[in-house]
Amino acid sequence: MASSVPGPIALPESRYDLSTYWGRVRHCAEISDPTMLLTSSDDLQQARKIISAYRHGELKETTPEFWHAKKQLDSTVHPDTGETVFLPFRMSCCVPSNLIVTAGMLTPNMGTAGTLFWQWANQSLNVAVNGANANKSHPMSTTQLITNYTMAVTASCGVAVGLNKLVPRLKHLSANTKMILGRLVPFAAVVSAGIVNVFLMRGGEIRKGISVYDSNGDEVGKSKKAAFIAVAETAFSRISNATPIMVIPPLILVKLQKTVLKGKSMAVQTAANLGVILVTSFIALPFALAVFPQYQSISVSSLEPELKNKVDSNKKPIETVYFNRGM
Repeated sequence: MASSVPGPIALPESRYDLSTYWGRVRHCAEISDPTMLLTSSDDLQQARKIISAYRHGELKETTPEFWHAKKQLDSTVHPDTGETVFLPFRMSCCVPSNLIVTAGMLTPNMGTAGTLFWQWANQSLNVAVNGANANKSHPMSTTQLITNYTMAVTASCGVAVGLNKLVPRLKHLSANTKMILGRLVPFAAVVSAGIVNVFLMRGGEIRKGISVYDSNGDEVGKSKKAAFIAVAETAFSRISNATPIMVIPPLILVKLQKTVLKGKSMAVQTAANLGVILVTSFIALPFALAVFPQYQSISVSSLEPELKNKVDSNKKPIETVYFNRGM
């Protein structure tokens, strides 16, 4: 993010009002804009120069070039490290990266092998995205990464296979209801495993705390309470994102297969499925990401005792601190 560029002058968080949900939706739409995937190394270098000029008072106002530079950095660079996030795991690549995996999970009548494969693929992608975009206060060891990854995959596969076997045994339900419930099994697996995934992959943050900063951007200390808020909100936002993407397309496809897609080839049905998923994902992602602000403020009175009664570089008492929720 642009905040990784140093300088004495604070950056405006966004061109939109992030205290409102709609303002955050518009901001998140910029972060997840897939056109930002075309940003080159030279573009990022030029963007850093523009942001640096603003942070050092050389650029006096927020010009269109400033906002474009900030958008490039916000969608491409990690806010804690300042490093470029690997392309497939950037938020601007979220929809393209998830398209094939989501379509695979929503394919009806796959059987156990297909279910296991696509749940594994989805959790593998989730782990990679979590690792690339998480708060970097505490890097995760390889052993922790492997352990958490294994548990997340096990959770998703267990829920998916278990529900696929359970639904057909619900004798009191109609055939149509069973079909709809069967199409929603991937949603249940993704939501349950997504929560497990986030808490496992970022459990170190809860145990050790994450960095909190004063209004000048200086680190005040580490907070476990802020970490729990960050991880819990991220887990909830994953549910918010998964719900429309994993629920709306399969229900629409059930309707289409009874009408315009009836008797059509598998290729046509697959193309329709991909199209519905793609449109739903582009619409849903900004709304899901915007549920909670990425950078949040919290009163030090709500945090650990050791964070209270501190002063900033100007010798003023610190009453509010800020932290990066991560994605």
